[in-house]
Amino acid sequence: MSQRHRIARFVAAACFALGGAAGAAEEWYPSQYGADDTLGAINNLSPEKVVEAARLVTTGKTYRLGVPTGADSPAYPPRQYSMTILQLDDGTGTPMGENQTTGNDDLMNLWMGIGSQIDGLGHIGINHVYYNGTHAADFIAPTGVTTFSIDQLPPIVSRGVLLDMAKHMNADRLEPGTAFNRREIKAAAAAQNVRIEKGDVVLFHTGWLGLSETDPERFMSGEPGIGIDGARYLAKLGVVAVGSDTWGVEVLPSEDPAHQFPVHQELLPKNGIYILENMDTRELAADGVSEFLFVLGQPRFVGAVQAVVNPVAIR
Repeated sequence: MSQRHRIARFVAAACFALGGAAGAAEEWYPSQYGADDTLGAINNLSPEKVVEAARLVTTGKTYRLGVPTGADSPAYPPRQYSMTILQLDDGTGTPMGENQTTGNDDLMNLWMGIGSQIDGLGHIGINHVYYNGTHAADFIAPTGVTTFSIDQLPPIVSRGVLLDMAKHMNADRLEPGTAFNRREIKAAAAAQNVRIEKGDVVLFHTGWLGLSETDPERFMSGEPGIGIDGARYLAKLGVVAVGSDTWGVEVLPSEDPAHQFPVHQELLPKNGIYILENMDTRELAADGVSEFLFVLGQPRFVGAVQAVVNPVAIR
């Protein structure tokens, strides 16, 4: 632990003891998983949990949760995607060797936070302090983060739970600004006869994703999503990751207009819970699936705080 880290904790504790507002805002570390932990809620995974989740597979049907990602994908500004195909020849030149080998390579220039993505613990902080009280100056470098890098995460294989909030709220697509919190989450789970458990990956279906294909500008203008109380409830249950068929997972505009991405702060720095954005939950919802085996082997990009992913649901 760095000296800066120790000082920040001391100041937070002192402010909290005095009843100051700053102390209340900072009393979220050290983590329940230990003062030096860098993995957060992934600690709630276990071989036993994998075996338990595997028992949910009864049909063998698989679902791609990732969306196609390309130059036209809606993305939080200024994120964008660029692809260049490099030919080993110009398509008309002499092939290599007597066996006439030709081929192509991909050159990609893109933001990791585009399309279906996982947000790691180095993505969002509170006044430059990130998960477990780690200050930006202690782990962020222009060439990549030295802590919380996506390449350090183990595979996320666990029980997945899908809550169909659109169906629960009697809508094909929820409207932007529609928040679901503890009460709505508990009610939807009860209606689907499913219980959220420690180590689960919880996904929400809101019907919002379809707009990314038909009206991308509206898609990015706001979204239905989880509220602060809902995030705290899921954190208390010990979930590993929270995702949705929206680009930001949380309700936008925020419940408090003065706050920017407060649910990201509640999940990532305060509780070490990973965020899965732009999950394609449409087929799962259409099939009425409430629980499944969730499998994610995220790409091992060294120094990355996010990654484009395509998780798989199996039932």
